[in-house]
Amino acid sequence: MSKLDALLGTLDAIENPKETVAVIHAAFDETPHTVAIVEVKSDMTTTEKLEFAFMKTNSIEDAWYNNPEVTKMFDGKGCRSTSVGDMILVGKDKYKCESMGWEKI
Repeated sequence: MSKLDALLGTLDAIENPKETVAVIHAAFDETPHTVAIVEVKSDMTTTEKLEFAFMKTNSIEDAWYNNPEVTKMFDGKGCRSTSVGDMILVGKDKYKCESMGWEKI
């Protein structure tokens, strides 16, 4: 990485602070397990963070784990998309994906 790239990365981090949320698959599994860490903007509302993480862990044109904001946390070649019944951890609060919206649990 060049000095300019490092400087631009630092500038971006200052101007656009980020945090991470954890995506936990539980809908079709006996034991819930974390499948991804998703980088979100710190200034997003909780709902925006939930919706962003949901969107980034769904495969549309490519496998979701190839998204640059996603860190894969599962073993193996693939993993299903996030679905109703799965959960997302935002800070210390966990939210369950419902058919419409999110339920804090």
